[in-house]
Amino acid sequence: MKLTFLGANHEVTGSCTMLEAAGQRFLIDYGMEQGKNVYENQPLPVAPGEIDFVLITHAHIDHTGLLPLLAHNGFRGRIYATIPTVELCGIMLRDSAHIQEFEAEWKNRKGKRSGAEPVEPMYTVQDAEAACRLFRGVEYGKRIELAPGIEARFVDVGHLLGSASIELWITEGSTTTKLVFSGDIGNLEQPIIKDPTYIQQADYVFMESTYGDRNHDPRPDYVAELAKILQRTFDRGGNVVVPSFAVGRTQEMLYFLREIKEKGLVKGHGNFPVYIDSPLATEATRIFRDTDPDCFDAQTRALLEKGIDPINVPGLRISVTSDDSRMINTDRTPKVILSASGMCEAGRIRHHLKHNLWRPECTILFVGFQAVGTLGRTLIEGVDSVKLFGEPIEVKAEICQLTGMSGHADKDGLLRWVNAFTEKPRRVFVIHGEDEVENRFVDTLTEQGFAACAPYNGAQWAIGAEGAVCLQEGTKVRVEQRTGEGANRAATVFQRLLSAGKRLLRVIEHNEGGANRIWPNLPTRSTLCATNGTGNAAAFCSRAAREKRSSVKGFRVHCTAEKREEIFVKNR
Repeated sequence: MKLTFLGANHEVTGSCTMLEAAGQRFLIDYGMEQGKNVYENQPLPVAPGEIDFVLITHAHIDHTGLLPLLAHNGFRGRIYATIPTVELCGIMLRDSAHIQEFEAEWKNRKGKRSGAEPVEPMYTVQDAEAACRLFRGVEYGKRIELAPGIEARFVDVGHLLGSASIELWITEGSTTTKLVFSGDIGNLEQPIIKDPTYIQQADYVFMESTYGDRNHDPRPDYVAELAKILQRTFDRGGNVVVPSFAVGRTQEMLYFLREIKEKGLVKGHGNFPVYIDSPLATEATRIFRDTDPDCFDAQTRALLEKGIDPINVPGLRISVTSDDSRMINTDRTPKVILSASGMCEAGRIRHHLKHNLWRPECTILFVGFQAVGTLGRTLIEGVDSVKLFGEPIEVKAEICQLTGMSGHADKDGLLRWVNAFTEKPRRVFVIHGEDEVENRFVDTLTEQGFAACAPYNGAQWAIGAEGAVCLQEGTKVRVEQRTGEGANRAATVFQRLLSAGKRLLRVIEHNEGGANRIWPNLPTRSTLCATNGTGNAAAFCSRAAREKRSSVKGFRVHCTAEKREEIFVKNR
């Protein structure tokens, strides 16, 4: 069999691995890159129509976000995932498509003023719906045959409702090899969902490393800590704005807020309002309520058995329309605002930041992982001002983070997971981690006696009776290095073009009235300017200057990167 590592290698988003085995070609996840792009994901090396099926570890967009594009480009196979993941993908992929369409429409409105070429969305709602029709739900713990010689089982990994590690048994000839893809490994004792299930046997393991070089801070009493933040913020007359992933983290916050209100832990502010300002979060909350209780942990099941809805908060208000969203910030009553996206890269949360970041009485509370290059990470690191919708905003609000509140296992949790195998796997492939984090986690595993490596995007490995052999190294060139070199080359080309135009203009001006006399001396590529006369040659030079940032590819890429904070960029 052969494996090709296509995405989320030495970075944490855009997960995708392609396997070719037992006469089949299939993918593990097909996610969208989010935040800072460190290493370029590799394109599929085959046409989408040649992919037989896809296995999905969980619903987050950095693991599923390119499935509509796959369907758009001709994929017609099945997409296998747990039943809750199928339900969540049904809303998340449509939401992603709405954002793609909105972003393209926004760019085109701006582009009309500058004469830019129209852009098309990466994919549409119709593409998302086509992808959703390809999903097939699978029960946890049930071993299924995907094709002759390929069997799979989904095991609860405790990261998100429906999240799974995937066990694969691949038989070629008389040899059966077991692979395990960890998916995103969950943290312990998260509310609502179960702790990770540990797997005991594998020949080869492909595991995430998001927190591979550090542990979470000691787990606080989240209810007590959150109550303190609410109390001091409300006493100042401010709002608590929570950038929250629509799926998973929003429901956990509702779980804590219900308990805070039930116990009366915030004094003097009565039944303070709590807003969910995310249509996606509203739909996800409905799916949580409708999910089979067997997917929940013991505490949540105990509440349900008593007739208590664990995520039903008194005073909860749902914002559906844009007008509903805008009205939240016209009301000066201290409140909690839960809004997506969790890393502040897109969605309504950016509007709430615009209205609350500059107010010293308010608090911005982060409750999840913030990737490098995202607005959320920038705020946590203490920036003094940010730009939102083209407007500079001072950061005067209190910036807080509920430490230890993560859906990801920390370093100790990752080691606990990999050491649960009764015999060490023949090799551990470390994926889904920031660049140096992956390298450090490989060192840690090596010190513990594992054979481990961290492939780059584009790497290919063969696995057979003789073991795992690297066929091709991936690319180690960082995107910013390549972009910078491209920009320099583009600048050089532009300057040469502009200098040539200026020289031509001087020649024409010097020979005004005698154009026929200079024809033999003009280069062929300048004939158009010469025949159109001095005025058009001047216009050529002027137009070249105006088009500096749009006609030269390197400049276009560079400028788009600079303006990323002004547009919606799609999230984990």
